[in-house]
Amino acid sequence: MESWHRNRLSMRQAELVESWLPGLRLLNDLSWNIVDTAVLEVEHERRRYIVKAAGPSSHHHIGREIEAHQSSIRVLARRNSAPNLIHSDRALNLVVTEYLEGCLVEGTGAEYATDTYVQAGILLRAFHEQAGYADPDYEAVATAKAVAWLDTPHRIEDLVTKRARAIFGTYEPEPVIVVPTHGDWQPRNWLMHGTQLRIIDFGRYALRPAASDFCRLAVQQWRAAPQLEPAFFEGYGADPRDSKGWKVMLLREAVSTAAWAYQVGDQKFEKQGHRMLRDALASF
Repeated sequence: MESWHRNRLSMRQAELVESWLPGLRLLNDLSWNIVDTAVLEVEHERRRYIVKAAGPSSHHHIGREIEAHQSSIRVLARRNSAPNLIHSDRALNLVVTEYLEGCLVEGTGAEYATDTYVQAGILLRAFHEQAGYADPDYEAVATAKAVAWLDTPHRIEDLVTKRARAIFGTYEPEPVIVVPTHGDWQPRNWLMHGTQLRIIDFGRYALRPAASDFCRLAVQQWRAAPQLEPAFFEGYGADPRDSKGWKVMLLREAVSTAAWAYQVGDQKFEKQGHRMLRDALASF
């Protein structure tokens, strides 16, 4: 017999959610069905919540979400531009947040509206400027991870692989300032409520260079509609990117996108990853 959560949660996860929100009911299953993370919209005492849960082999995503809520999201939540944390359990890979009203920006007119990007810049600057420190190891570690992706199964052409390895091999990392970053700052994680932009899904939260949060936009929306980039920086302020570091950052992003998308079977995203690789290598 199918459970209220449509068998998305383990027995222990379901029991804990039921203890937090007794008598809850499922409204929508919002799961992506690519990774083993369940995203459920539920109702309890006439209020809506988002329940996120992952399996025992996937602590990374939920753990980062919890860390983000406990350290950095409040600056956006105080503006009603990000959800508040309601309950969490790291051991069970489980988090409950409030539900935010709004329509997903991706695929709507708001995705290419300049005001959306002015707001996105303002919110991201507030998120970034909470903290920052010099990390002497970040660039070396990030580059090593990109090289490691090339050692995993992928469909990147041999010549492209060799060129990427050569660039990574000659890159001389320097200390960089790292700040709280969202990790996937783009319209699929933005909601528009009336005219107000709101941000969701902090499962890739980490301390990184501020420019890393520009990568998704740069290879997608800014590429398709160049006027959106100056609109974003109208809200964000000064552009922290430097030429050498930015080019290497985009190459690392392209490698990980192409390899990860292949491994999870997301052909559309994999195709984007290969296009990103061509563009990134052309910049060198």
